[in-house]
Amino acid sequence: MPKPKAKRPTPPRAHRRSPAAGAGGLGLAAAAYVGVDYARRHLSPAWWRWHGRLQPALWGALALAAAARAPFYRRWHAELRAAPRFLAAMALMLAAFLCEAISVRFVSTVLGLQWHRSTAPLPDTGQWLLLALNEKLPQIVVDLLRAPIISLHHYLMLFIMLGFSALFDCIKGPGLGIAARYMFTMAVGRSLRTVTFLATILPSARPWCAEARYRIPDHPHPWAQKYYAPYASDPDAIHRVIQEDMPYAFVKEYPGEYRPSWGHMSFLVDILRPTVEEGSSWYHFLKKASGGCSDLMYSGHMLVAVLTAMAWTEAYGGWISVVIWFLVLHSAQREIRERHHYSVDCIVAIYVGILLWRMTGFIWSAIDNSHARRLAKLDKVQNRLFQAAKDSDMDEIRGLLNEVELAGQERKGFSQRIILSFSSAMIVFTLSCVLLAFTLTSDG
Repeated sequence: MPKPKAKRPTPPRAHRRSPAAGAGGLGLAAAAYVGVDYARRHLSPAWWRWHGRLQPALWGALALAAAARAPFYRRWHAELRAAPRFLAAMALMLAAFLCEAISVRFVSTVLGLQWHRSTAPLPDTGQWLLLALNEKLPQIVVDLLRAPIISLHHYLMLFIMLGFSALFDCIKGPGLGIAARYMFTMAVGRSLRTVTFLATILPSARPWCAEARYRIPDHPHPWAQKYYAPYASDPDAIHRVIQEDMPYAFVKEYPGEYRPSWGHMSFLVDILRPTVEEGSSWYHFLKKASGGCSDLMYSGHMLVAVLTAMAWTEAYGGWISVVIWFLVLHSAQREIRERHHYSVDCIVAIYVGILLWRMTGFIWSAIDNSHARRLAKLDKVQNRLFQAAKDSDMDEIRGLLNEVELAGQERKGFSQRIILSFSSAMIVFTLSCVLLAFTLTSDG
């Protein structure tokens, strides 16, 4: 009687989650954070009094939980190897934010305050559609669409929770790996955004923004006085400058530009266009740049939201990822509805964020490569293994199988003292960055 064929072993999954993760523990924590904060801000004003204590207590509890779990985390060797990429990605992201802040100030001030007052917003069919739906949909649906359920700092908090969940085996570590990928993708996305809105200055969907936020000169910058203002509205002038391909008009008399003494940073005077009323610090101008007062193609808020949703989808999945994508769409229609951006800004941010995240999988991936490494090693020692089996050399067989097993494991080249110092320093450093991020994004 022929023997039944042995079943082939099932290959392991990409990564295993803890029981809490499988039951949706991380998803419930994320939903609770957003839901409680929304209830505090909009449904129960009485919570305002307690929020000053509740939110720091929540952050403290999360920090203590991470610190308590850290000694039992098994992938600190991988975290330590990912640290250089993490720090490099952070430096790149900060540099991208600095360039963006300078560019935001420039495009908001170069044409002068009078241009912001007189230039009408662009026609936006997405805004028309939302206004039309307000007339057709039930009021309860319209109120839900208008509700500020989630904001920028919530998306940041969701990603931070995802990154720290590696300590609890909810996602595949290293946590610094996914953080490095997030910041690197953010840096590339913000750099592309800066190049895009610098290329063509678009009028804001909120014409009063510049007058309310800045104290900029009424007249245009000397560059705009020569190359834009004389040809801005006269069709004959535009036709002539196209034909001659050279500026020909005489520049009108405008007041002189204020030039403070900024030392080595004086090259920024022509870019930032400071005024006497705004103070004398270049850093003060960049801090006030905020979201700018021209339309910035594409939406930076939506880029953050999409990258957070992509990270959750790839690393964790499940029902909470679907909920986050619905929140992304809700944020997009609110950006359009409240005229922070045109529809095109949100649409472009969504597909750019998706494409950029797909392109940066080489930095960190949820796919577990240990099984593939074992198979590759098995292919290399296959002939030796067959020969050892023929010779009945059990010691050789055990040694080869041990090599295959070690090929799928992480390399460990650091002492316990280094690991302990590194884990303590990274938890303190990361939590400090979290508090700083929340402080800088508190105004949206």
